[in-house]
Amino acid sequence: MLMKVSHESPISLLEISHLYNDFDYALVHLFEKLPEYKNYFKQAKNNNREVLLDNSIFELGKAFDADKYIKEILWLQPNMFIVPDVLEESRDTIESYKKWRLEGKLDHIKQTFPCRTIGAVQGKTWQELISCYKFMSENADMIAISFDFSYYHVTGEGWNPLERFCSGRQRFINQLIDSGIWAWDKPHHLLGCSLAKEFRHYVDNNIHNIVSCDTSNPIVAAIHNLKYDADYGLPMKPSTKLADLIEHQLTPDQLELAKYNTIMFKKIIRR
Repeated sequence: MLMKVSHESPISLLEISHLYNDFDYALVHLFEKLPEYKNYFKQAKNNNREVLLDNSIFELGKAFDADKYIKEILWLQPNMFIVPDVLEESRDTIESYKKWRLEGKLDHIKQTFPCRTIGAVQGKTWQELISCYKFMSENADMIAISFDFSYYHVTGEGWNPLERFCSGRQRFINQLIDSGIWAWDKPHHLLGCSLAKEFRHYVDNNIHNIVSCDTSNPIVAAIHNLKYDADYGLPMKPSTKLADLIEHQLTPDQLELAKYNTIMFKKIIRR
């Protein structure tokens, strides 16, 4: 199976990011203060690059303002966008998707340009998560699953949170498959990661409709002068978010390390 990858990158790397990214992943909240960042994605779209627009919930703690978000969607015309969700709240996330549909936002967007809606799964318990998952599998064009549910702390294995996040998402997806809930007819996107080694599991087990993932991990690691291993990436994870490094200028050594880490990431997913 081929899993497409996008590594979120500082502005200084955007012009060469197509060398290691299969598609472009944009954080909408950065559009307001960074016109160079914003215009890169418009140019990428004009150059027929595939662009995914994220509502920045991981960075902001809540989804970007809905009215501003739809304006940016209509301006950028991304190939896909994540409908506003609510962190770990299944019911509120479902209601948010319904609201965008009932208010005509989704129809208006799709009538303006072709694109795919991504429904993010949210919840705290197995029942909440599968309720949200089932709704998104019936309504969204794609399904997104995050790397950092608190649920994974209960179900994941390992001595530290990173290992539990890593094994927890694997186990959650396996549970969905074993329970007959997994929607094989819908493409899935994996949001972020704790440890890069996680993704080899999906490739080796041919969960073929996990079509894409995004993670800044190899780039942030390079900025922290950390070198990937081809088999597993890193045993730890820098706590810095890429959005907080968006204006970072990499040194020549960091740039070489970023190139190396992204190549190693591809090897992890058998690319």
